[in-house]
Amino acid sequence: MLQRIQTVFLILTIICMVAAIFFPIWVGTDAGVAYKLYPLHYSVMDEEGMQTIYFPYSITAILMAAAATIAFMEVRRFDNRILQVKLGTLNSLILMGVMISAVLFANQLTTEHPTGWTYGPGLYIPFAGVTFNWLAVRFIRRDEKLVRDADRIR
Repeated sequence: MLQRIQTVFLILTIICMVAAIFFPIWVGTDAGVAYKLYPLHYSVMDEEGMQTIYFPYSITAILMAAAATIAFMEVRRFDNRILQVKLGTLNSLILMGVMISAVLFANQLTTEHPTGWTYGPGLYIPFAGVTFNWLAVRFIRRDEKLVRDADRIR
């Protein structure tokens, strides 16, 4: 199972999705107020305290957890390559939802607070996860083709 390169890529996808949950997507400051957007929440820290808003920003974290779960299911289904390809395709769609929601929420906050902001690593890590998932699906398809070609020769 671990000797296959697609398993390594799927494990890297899982690591990227779990790690991205804990890194900020967007960080901004404005007149003594600090804004941070995480996949789980959006927090505003000012002199009175910290205010945290979970919905709709937690949609990004929910999709990240779903992508990590599907990638884990792909690793466990190493005996059925066709199902792995289908799960990988579904995971690509979910990862696209992760990227779209993260970019939309970050751009929304950028328009609300136009000065003093930066993108955090939580915005870029899902792109690495998408790349790893794509490579895993590519190698799974290549293995399936090799098996079909070998069966045809017999």
